[in-house]
Amino acid sequence: MQGYTATGRTGIFIACESALPKVSTMVIQYSRFLDAAKATSWRRDFNSLNYLATDTWTSREHTGPSQHYPGFIGTILKVKPDISRVYLPPDANTFLSTLAHCLRSKNFVNYIIGSKESAPVWLSPEAADTHCKAGASIWQFASTDDGINPDVVLVGIGADLMFEVLAAVVYLRRLVPSLAIRVINVTDLWILSQDGSHPHALKHQDFDTLFTPQRHIHFNYHGYANELQGLLFGRPNLDRVSIGSYEGAGSNTTPLGVLLQNRCSRYHVAEAAVRGGAQCNPRVALNLQELVTHIQHDRAKATQYIEKYGIDPPRTYDVPQFPQNSDLRQTNGTKS
Repeated sequence: MQGYTATGRTGIFIACESALPKVSTMVIQYSRFLDAAKATSWRRDFNSLNYLATDTWTSREHTGPSQHYPGFIGTILKVKPDISRVYLPPDANTFLSTLAHCLRSKNFVNYIIGSKESAPVWLSPEAADTHCKAGASIWQFASTDDGINPDVVLVGIGADLMFEVLAAVVYLRRLVPSLAIRVINVTDLWILSQDGSHPHALKHQDFDTLFTPQRHIHFNYHGYANELQGLLFGRPNLDRVSIGSYEGAGSNTTPLGVLLQNRCSRYHVAEAAVRGGAQCNPRVALNLQELVTHIQHDRAKATQYIEKYGIDPPRTYDVPQFPQNSDLRQTNGTKS
């Protein structure tokens, strides 16, 4: 595909997530060629290399621990900032917007982490384009009071990890309605990086506007936590950040089971939310121990059900339902 692209054409390299690291050194080598070509006056622009992962460690067609490895993200993050791009679209419309952008782009190495599962379409085509251009946005329809003055900020990065965030919000609204939540989706990973380190990096003021300047932030992230920690390094007030991510755990279990084992399930998100929210909400703090125990109990019941029956509990993948308080969504849980 590198040779094909060098002739002026465009390609998409599609593979399961765990296989992509096999071409890591070739990606690095080609990125250096692109970097050198920019400094050569007679070289024209090249269409971007486009890598697409569709079979990931969160796949519901579970293939076992040998297929668990999201490490190709780290390879792309090591490419020079003016060349590398990593996108994690949360639904079909954001995926189409992202892919269209990547196919039009020049001189980049683009990595898109998609999903082959049937999943909700959260954003209309117009809203998806706006969201992708920004790289991240507050999902007002899933937030309490449109995300104004939250006690805690919950961030999903990756389609299945975002689904768990939304499922956690529905769960929390029943369990602790006094908890104010802002829900954010990040589709362009580089916006999180230190101000000035990447062309897409948010300025500190914009970062604080999006994520608040002082509230606890919990990221539910598709890749390894140290990747996110490296991107965030240099941002102020990082002691308020917690991260749920892939930890290399997992066996031949169910889709929810592998999320539980890697501590980024809806129950782990919910526990992080109440612990973070308790720091500024006295009502939540008053009942914190009861809330944490309740969540841990529900998590243990889900784990026991999976171990006993070999399937996820009923209604695990029902589409989260939210009040109609925003026009961001296309429908209330359209499947795609």
